Amino acid sequence: MTQLSVNVNKVALLRNTRTIGIPSVTRAAQICIEAGAYGITVHPRPDQRHIRPSDVYEVAEIVTGVEFNIEGNPFETGYMEIVRKVKPTQCTLVPDSPEAFTSDHGWDLSKDGERLGPVIQEMVDLGSRVSLFMDYDSDEIPRARMVGADRIELYTEPYAEAFREGKDLEGVFEGYAKAAKIAQDAGLGVNAGHDLNLENLGKFCSIPGILEVSIGHALIGEALEMGLANTVKAYLEILEKT
Repeated sequence: MTQLSVNVNKVALLRNTRTIGIPSVTRAAQICIEAGAYGITVHPRPDQRHIRPSDVYEVAEIVTGVEFNIEGNPFETGYMEIVRKVKPTQCTLVPDSPEAFTSDHGWDLSKDGERLGPVIQEMVDLGSRVSLFMDYDSDEIPRARMVGADRIELYTEPYAEAFREGKDLEGVFEGYAKAAKIAQDAGLGVNAGHDLNLENLGKFCSIPGILEVSIGHALIGEALEMGLANTVKAYLEILEKT
């Protein structure tokens, strides 16, 4: 069964529009855990527009027994300081610039692989698993293992767009299946994330060996209609059938 890690960034985004701490990021994380989520994901950005460092530390206190995944760019201000203090289960490294609206592309390892190597080694020494955000059509996927990563996270927005628009869905889907196989043959675990939702998740996770999906924006949006616990359970029902 593919595991579900719930990204609680959008809870923090809503909380940040007021100054009274509602909704609570830690409470949302606890609800997800109690509903059966395998883990919790946060993505602290330098501008603190959603998750703040204080949120990361508070969530770290309640995730005992489940995976804690911290996403971010290790070369931007603040990320490595957080990782060194928290020592999360998993670090998912993304090549976002500080002004990025959202994560929208994977690493170029021919450009960044050399400087990623020492950073990844430090995270491994801290006891964290390391996953690199990668495009499904990149020819550098095997190189992720060479620079020390344990896994890749396939950037799934192109799949979600193909599913939504109905354009070359099977071709794109096969491209992701091929990318997953290439990664697995290179000794890498495969995670996935970005714009996965209740409609498109089941098909995607029919790809063999997808270990984990990280879902936030769609899940929180759907929770406005379904309730957060019910939304998590709905995702788990899909994953149990794939």
